Amino acid sequence: GAAKRKRVERAATMAPSKTTTSVESRVIEFTCLALIAAVAFAIRLFSIVKYESVIHEFDPYFNYRVTQLASEEGVDAFWNFFDSRTWYPLGRVVGGTVYPGLTLTATWLYWVIQNVFKLHPVKVKDVCVMIGPLFSSFTAIATYLMVRQVRSRGAGLLAASFIATIPSYISRSVAGSYDNEAVAIFALTFTFYLYLKSIRTGSMFWCVCASVSYFYMVSSWGGYTFIINLIPIHALALLIIDKYSANLYTAYSTFIINGTLLAMVLPVVGFNAVETSEHYSGFFVLAIMNGVALVKYLKKTLTEAAYKKAFRLFVTTSVALMGLVSLAVITFAMTSPTLRWSGRSLSLLDPTYASKYIPIIASVSEHQAPAWSSFVNDLRTAIILMCSGIVSCFRPLSEGSLFLVIWGVLSVYFSAVMVRLMLVLAPVACCLAGIALSDVLEVLCRSCHEEPANAEEGKGASASASPPPGKKKKKGKHAQQQSGDVSGYGKVPRPMALLGLSGIIFVLSYHLFHCSYLGGEGYSSPSIIMQSRTRDGGVYIFDDYREGYSWLRENTDYDAKVASWWDYGYQTTAMADRTVLVDNNTWNNTHIATVGRAMASPEKKAWEEFRKLDVDYVFVIFGGLVGYSSDDINKFLWMVRIGGGVYGDIKERDYIGEGYYRIDEKASPTMLNTLMYKLSYYRFAEIVGRDGQDRVRGTKFGDPDVSLEYFQEVFTSKHWMLRIYKVLDEPVLTKA
Repeated sequence: GAAKRKRVERAATMAPSKTTTSVESRVIEFTCLALIAAVAFAIRLFSIVKYESVIHEFDPYFNYRVTQLASEEGVDAFWNFFDSRTWYPLGRVVGGTVYPGLTLTATWLYWVIQNVFKLHPVKVKDVCVMIGPLFSSFTAIATYLMVRQVRSRGAGLLAASFIATIPSYISRSVAGSYDNEAVAIFALTFTFYLYLKSIRTGSMFWCVCASVSYFYMVSSWGGYTFIINLIPIHALALLIIDKYSANLYTAYSTFIINGTLLAMVLPVVGFNAVETSEHYSGFFVLAIMNGVALVKYLKKTLTEAAYKKAFRLFVTTSVALMGLVSLAVITFAMTSPTLRWSGRSLSLLDPTYASKYIPIIASVSEHQAPAWSSFVNDLRTAIILMCSGIVSCFRPLSEGSLFLVIWGVLSVYFSAVMVRLMLVLAPVACCLAGIALSDVLEVLCRSCHEEPANAEEGKGASASASPPPGKKKKKGKHAQQQSGDVSGYGKVPRPMALLGLSGIIFVLSYHLFHCSYLGGEGYSSPSIIMQSRTRDGGVYIFDDYREGYSWLRENTDYDAKVASWWDYGYQTTAMADRTVLVDNNTWNNTHIATVGRAMASPEKKAWEEFRKLDVDYVFVIFGGLVGYSSDDINKFLWMVRIGGGVYGDIKERDYIGEGYYRIDEKASPTMLNTLMYKLSYYRFAEIVGRDGQDRVRGTKFGDPDVSLEYFQEVFTSKHWMLRIYKVLDEPVLTKA
């Protein structure tokens, strides 16, 4: 008794006041969040440190080009911009076919830097390059806010640290990755946070904020359809488990109505917000929720007898009305061959759809199904803790935790169908991992802080606690609850707790090391600049893309038309400033199929096709000399498939030699006679010899005596990666 009193008095003396503890915890919390945001920003700067401030990949070049226009000539010029230098001779109405969120965000930031902070040396390109790291910091903060609201502050900080360093998100937000996903993931996470907050508070203010955030998400990325389907599924699940509330009705109805109206303002969306099948689920659940609300109201206000009559009338009327509406919607959907579903949505619902009917979607590497190892490499520790996080969300199950569970399950499916959607799985995997790890750390830390009783106190306690003779000692959970002693729950022995904490520190340290390595080596290399290691450990740079585009810009007429596969359209327009036939927008499948058919045709037929399209130059990407695997020969079968989907004279089997696609002596005669083969291997034997090998395919090339009559080689880059040919007005005379 005396020892226990002394221990209590000592603890009371040492314990700080509640106010002091609260202030200190807030300062620590804010400091940790600021450090996490700084890490999220810094870990994405490897590309600038290792290379230079340069735009990455393909799509970002178009985004950069229109951002230049908007910042120099104004936003009105952006909305009214007709791009005559792409999709020749059709052109493209940019303002009505692009998601403007990214462009307008960068334009606004550039205006603030120039006019508010007066940092005049900053260029538009610098702002575009830094968009990814900047919004990654914002995403970490939004993730923290959402998980803190669902579970706790500690879980929020852990989730923010995961999203700041997870490789899957780094790959889309490194410095220079000026693509829609750079801002869209922040918009997605912040929208979910505001929606859950509006459910918790029932405040119209937060409902409107969630709708505005959703509008920003719609303006930034076509993946907004994930939000407009996930939120109705969550609302329907709450109705099924009888968690309807006035807050839910206020939040959901406001979000769906305002969000839809705001989305219709954007030209790229327009009436698709109410006409396509991807958006119907929101209206369907809204109708059900209104019915539930009416039933709840009638039950609350009417007598039991009147309620039964009103309920019977309501069910009869609702069934008839819903039947008529459903019949009208189905009839309207049947006016479209795809039932008003987009091709990408059908590819998610049926993974084989794109390969059967839309090869241009299947041809994109990021639309392929990922390897199972990608989940571990790109999500690392988060995917391992994700399952535990789902279990933790059921203890207890709230509106927010149920939302994370549904988000996680759906994201796993979609990311397993399309590797690009690993980006949607990353935030929820981090949220669930943060919750799981927070629960584990709470148990381990509580176990470490428990002071072990000394031997004397233990003996005294055991003696005083011994039951008198004739009475049985109570055992089990019931006895502990009656005595009020719950110290044995949620704890482990202190040595095990210390060992567990040491293991967690090691795992998190390795996680940070792995993510930093991938951020610096795996995802920082721009697609236009490549590097390799020399034998002495030095770095060797391959800059063939910029070399070739510079040649086009400096040595061809301003109005020259350039043909290539659609992958390089944005880069050609932005870096070479020349007119192209097709680009990465892929809105006109027939135009792309025409280029594919020309590449798969014999030289004379291809020449005739290009002459009809006023093409002056054709270039191909060839990696056979240096081992660059993403060249046009490896993409050639997709050109055949896309061309054959429109033109019946192109058959894939004609390009297959002895069972599979090959370029060696056993390649099919049709393949060896195609324009693509000739433009790629022309004069290649002069470099590697007649018996030399293609380093990508690992085999000897089939025809070392390639000759050209209708095309003239005008430029080949240093490593033969980019080869440019002029389309001749007349064929050259060949020697007899």
